[in-house]
Amino acid sequence: MIGISFSERSIYKRILMNYTITELLWLLLIYSFIGWIIEAMVGSIKNKRFTNRGFSTGPFCLVYGITAALMTVTLTELIERPVFLLIGCGILATASEWIAGKTLERLDRRKWWDYSKIKWNFDGYVCLPYSLLWALLGFAALRYGNTFFLFLYSLIPPLARTILIWAVSAFVLLDAALSVAAVIHRRRARSGKDAAAGQITTAVYRAGISVIRFVEKRMEKAYPAIQERADEIRKQGRFAEGCGFYKLFWLFLIGALLGDLTETIFCRLTSGVWMSRSSLVWGPFSIVWGLAIAAATALLYKDRDRPDRHLFLIGTFLGGAYEYVCSVFTELVFGQVFWDYSEIPFNLGGRVNLLYCFFWGIAAVVWIKLLYPRFSGWIEQIPKMAGYIGTWILVIFMAADIMISAAALIRYTERDGGPAAESGWEQIIDTHFDDAKMRRIYPNAKTAS
Repeated sequence: MIGISFSERSIYKRILMNYTITELLWLLLIYSFIGWIIEAMVGSIKNKRFTNRGFSTGPFCLVYGITAALMTVTLTELIERPVFLLIGCGILATASEWIAGKTLERLDRRKWWDYSKIKWNFDGYVCLPYSLLWALLGFAALRYGNTFFLFLYSLIPPLARTILIWAVSAFVLLDAALSVAAVIHRRRARSGKDAAAGQITTAVYRAGISVIRFVEKRMEKAYPAIQERADEIRKQGRFAEGCGFYKLFWLFLIGALLGDLTETIFCRLTSGVWMSRSSLVWGPFSIVWGLAIAAATALLYKDRDRPDRHLFLIGTFLGGAYEYVCSVFTELVFGQVFWDYSEIPFNLGGRVNLLYCFFWGIAAVVWIKLLYPRFSGWIEQIPKMAGYIGTWILVIFMAADIMISAAALIRYTERDGGPAAESGWEQIIDTHFDDAKMRRIYPNAKTAS
């Protein structure tokens, strides 16, 4: 077996908690800037002129920064295991690049980059040479880069660095928002939906469009090989048509229910006992499965006609990465370990194991090929008004369920040797969700002290 022990995970948790929000933002911005430099150099060499690549117009390539910050949070526990750290960096970076490519294609109906001519590519969005490069860069960032950049961070006066980081973060968010607006504007212009809007002559509209068109031109120059993608032919007059918010929310709900049911039956068959596998205090919902189903659908529903092996590989790869990140996130936020695969062969830190990664792959094939078409058809048969009203009622319920569950888990951890409840909400939570009830809902949870 491979990985680290439960006690070692607790040590790494304490190390991770030493990072502040501003420190993580600092690293995100630094690596975004370095990523922009790399992309600009590659684009300039390829086009034989300076090329401002990246989704945003400013000197920041956010996919690099977000991936580096994600690595910092999730892979710190592997820092003393170079081989596994290298593998982890390669997996997260490759997954981030693939998801970014599919997200942009879904947003713009175009393919922003294409590695199809490079050997050992997958889906044209990732390829082995770049995956190896990202793995090495991620390894260097975590082993050496973070220490150096945080040292530079410590040299800046506290007030100055706080102002600097939040000001630059605000600029980056505004830049990203303008870039999204530019992509949507180009997409609407191609379909002719902006014809009426183009007649508006207000100064505000003209100014906004001028900025957006400037961003559009920059994108076109940065990615000259953008390929056209025909717009989807959509049915008219049906609830949750296509794959928008309403369809994805219902699939999230269905996935959460099916995931809880599947895990409950699996535990019964393998352990001989019935136990709760829910993520929430109200209802049989597995949020990990629900989010996975919604994300997989958004990214893969256009690939439903691809071979089974294609979907299996994506499900295995992304499912393992997703489960690992969820394990780290829940441990850091709630102080609880909800699953531990340390006793299963070929596990990594007890967070994921090879067998269950294969289960994710099988689940991706079964969902996209067999279940999604049926559930999608059933959802679209819901009457429109009832669908809209029902959706928002369920959105409010799920939001409340998630917030109450989070509060109950936080108090469950704090009650273990911590101070007694002081505020009103703490007393209410302790009254309705005492330790006995929490153990029934989360029988496998254990405190990551």
